[in-house]
Amino acid sequence: MRRRRFLGRSMTTGIALGGVGAVPPALAAQQAASRPASLPAKLTPAAYSNPPSQFNSFGTPDYYSYTDDLVIERNVPGKPHQGKVLAAIQAHSDDIPLFAGGLVAKLIDEGYTAYLIRISNDESAGRTLGHGVVQNEIDNQEVAKALGCKKAFSFYYRNHRMDDCAEIEIRARLIFLFRVLQVNTIVAMDPYNHYDENPDHLVAGRAAEGACWMAGGQKDYVEHYRAGLKPARIREKYYHARSPQGHNMVNRIVDISSYIDQKTRGNVANRGKGPAGSSGSRLRAELARRGRRLPVLGNDDDTADFQYVKRFLMEDWRILGERFGLGYAEAFRYIGPAADYRANLNRFVEQNSVPL
Repeated sequence: MRRRRFLGRSMTTGIALGGVGAVPPALAAQQAASRPASLPAKLTPAAYSNPPSQFNSFGTPDYYSYTDDLVIERNVPGKPHQGKVLAAIQAHSDDIPLFAGGLVAKLIDEGYTAYLIRISNDESAGRTLGHGVVQNEIDNQEVAKALGCKKAFSFYYRNHRMDDCAEIEIRARLIFLFRVLQVNTIVAMDPYNHYDENPDHLVAGRAAEGACWMAGGQKDYVEHYRAGLKPARIREKYYHARSPQGHNMVNRIVDISSYIDQKTRGNVANRGKGPAGSSGSRLRAELARRGRRLPVLGNDDDTADFQYVKRFLMEDWRILGERFGLGYAEAFRYIGPAADYRANLNRFVEQNSVPL
């Protein structure tokens, strides 16, 4: 991927865009304004507050810790990832569309074949438990279509009770799918997401991380190999935090400006849960009953649903993007391909060994 690096000791001492000049004015102004007067001059903050939009209780987290090698990942023309496979893993049908829908759409546009994997049955989000299961199964399929995924899977574990289940079983099912699909990259909730009050997110994140490691092993679930499957080498991971309770380390800001409409449509598809779905058309109908209208919602229900999500629920990601001189952005802890340690060691030996 083409990358632009942020270099510097901290967000407060200034961040230089590698090779292109000064800090974006919007970011510099926010940094200056956000430093509390009570903070001692010699004290460097370890985490940075993230101003919310006040429109969405499921927006960006309240705090991020930024690393000094922070990278802005922008969309790359063409299909640089042609042939690679992405697994977007979520505990619930609204996790990926809310927190990583722009990234998923971006990577698909750049050539990835993507699959959406939902761990729970989402029974807690519906008029009744049964209605919630059915509605959110439909929504999960529609979210996958809106983002451009090839297929959606569901494991149907009890919503908000996934820590009641054997985590090793969830992990084993993910390993099987990773090998069947030959996954290269995952997007998932950070398994070490600080302060997240939803136990499902932590279970799903831990299971995904363990599955990434084990899917490439030769001695884990060897029956897969006897049935013709091959190891899956997961080279890249994008971890995101939940809001507002979540807080994690961020080393990757992804520019999703070109994909905000797809992210919006992915959230509109979540009609059974979350803050999106048909909220716009319901608000439009309520205003009409009172003899009023909100021009931003347009003149029909489809437009109202789309504009409501984009104008209000996506505002948090617009504010985050503005901080980095972008239209819209998402934040991740990115783990990239490991160095080829054996090859490096062999190269060193060949170059430095001498005759006896």
